[in-house]
Amino acid sequence: MNGLGRIDWEMAALVAGGIAVCATLAWLLFRTRLTADEIEQRRRLQLVQSGRLVDGMLLDLVEMEAEDGRTLILLVFNYRIGGVDYTCPQDITALKGIVDPAEVRVGFPCSVRYQPGNAQNSIVVAEGWSGLRAGLPQFKDYEDPEPVDTSHLKGTTGLKD
Repeated sequence: MNGLGRIDWEMAALVAGGIAVCATLAWLLFRTRLTADEIEQRRRLQLVQSGRLVDGMLLDLVEMEAEDGRTLILLVFNYRIGGVDYTCPQDITALKGIVDPAEVRVGFPCSVRYQPGNAQNSIVVAEGWSGLRAGLPQFKDYEDPEPVDTSHLKGTTGLKD
């Protein structure tokens, strides 16, 4: 018994290659493709999980009509990383349940999540996270609880009371 000959190995390789090509074609034809909204949702999730935080500023809230007739709501913000200023829009149309556009305060500071190595990939709002702030920080007025006791200094100047 000699085993398999050269022609047998060539036939086996041809059959295996044909099966691999057929499997790849079937996968390409029958796979479920992600929609643009699903791709954007995955991008936001990735930034929430691994993005870095930086302070930014809300510049504008723009409503514009898309090519397909939908009205898009864009949140325009800017931030600075390493001395470079970035101005980016984020489409928050799909996030109406999370953020109310009427509540967005243009001109207020915000927190921005961005991707290290690709700082233009950034967001202000996502599912489960928001960089919007309710208002400007309020600092307490300074009240001096005890005035400084200067009675021990009165005798040192040579002046009488």
